[in-house]
Amino acid sequence: MSDRTGAATDATIDAAAAAATTAGNWTRAGRHAGLAGAAIGVVAAGAAAGVAIERLTVGRGVRRKARLALDAAGPYGTLRGTPGTAVAEDGTELHYEIDEPGDGKGGKGGGAGGARRKRLLGLLGRRSGAPTVVFSHGYCLNQDSWHFQRAALRGAVRSVHWDQRSHGRSERGRAQREGTERVTIELLGRDLKAVLDAAVPEGPIVLVGHSMGGMTVMALADQYPEYVAERVVGVALIGTSAGRLSEVAFGLPSLGVKAFHKLAPGVLKALGAQSELVEKGRRATADLFAGLVKRYSFGTPKEVDPAVARFAERMIEATPIDVVAEFFPAFAVHDKTEALVAFDPVPALVLAGDRDLITPSDHSDAIAELLPGAESVCEAGAGHLVMLERPEVVTAHLEALIERAAATAAATRSERA
Repeated sequence: MSDRTGAATDATIDAAAAAATTAGNWTRAGRHAGLAGAAIGVVAAGAAAGVAIERLTVGRGVRRKARLALDAAGPYGTLRGTPGTAVAEDGTELHYEIDEPGDGKGGKGGGAGGARRKRLLGLLGRRSGAPTVVFSHGYCLNQDSWHFQRAALRGAVRSVHWDQRSHGRSERGRAQREGTERVTIELLGRDLKAVLDAAVPEGPIVLVGHSMGGMTVMALADQYPEYVAERVVGVALIGTSAGRLSEVAFGLPSLGVKAFHKLAPGVLKALGAQSELVEKGRRATADLFAGLVKRYSFGTPKEVDPAVARFAERMIEATPIDVVAEFFPAFAVHDKTEALVAFDPVPALVLAGDRDLITPSDHSDAIAELLPGAESVCEAGAGHLVMLERPEVVTAHLEALIERAAATAAATRSERA
């Protein structure tokens, strides 16, 4: 066996051992967690193989310095708007930011994209009755996950970006902290309504949601159909699902899927009860965590800018394990297929990556079937964080949607006049 092959074997063993140790610690956290720990271990081992190759040529100290350099130099997540606070029904303070149109920052960039943004600015900027675009982010992310779209649209349209409860700059959910109410997708829909009431008290609205954010948008429609009919003139559902999430394989072997879905909530709950210990473990296995983020965030991880990959990693690692545990059970019972009819009359965009392991593209296909008038886009080679992996594609489709929505809003105003 050559020295190089031997080194590869040793590195793979080290990484796999880290995965097994992590899974082992997780399995000890719950009484019946053995099978779920094994399933999690399979996922971790998949990332470990990639980590092992990296360890052959790059030392731990160098990798740590590289992460610090990317954190310091990366411009992603630095955009800020006029801040505001909405108050949820349980008193939780929800942070949002507003970017106003016509501030001179929009319409930048050359080519078709730049021309479209200039047209948007001319069409919408400073015009009364123009729609406000409201962005809702996904699970374990925050409003900065829309960085590229925000940068492209800034100044051309009025936009609102908000952090879901217990995420980003929003307050930890008070009802969850006090143990009086569990997180549900319905609760998140009511949170979105509180943000809309505070940040967009009047005028037409375009709703944009990714993953959990898309489910939040559906929950709004489910509980406030009259409001949606009155105010919403466009909707974009990106990398999301209307239900059947308990069937998603997450790239696991078939034998591990049922075990994972059955036991993972209990494992996560036990981990949440030992959050301090678990957070230390996450820091100790940073390389393995980075591998997992790449595997489940991007369809073509080797082609993604390392600074973008690190940006996604930072957002996800900033979500405390007890928050991860609080939200996870809500997805298994999420079903908003009937609520989608509320969006049938307005321009809609349904977009997904065909390598999405979290909300597979067939879930978007199911949404598109219920919204036959929607533009349906399946981006080849893209994963769950498609708006970061293929930002130009997502932005172009959003800009086209906003144009259609603005035309719808104008027609509605004319009819009412």
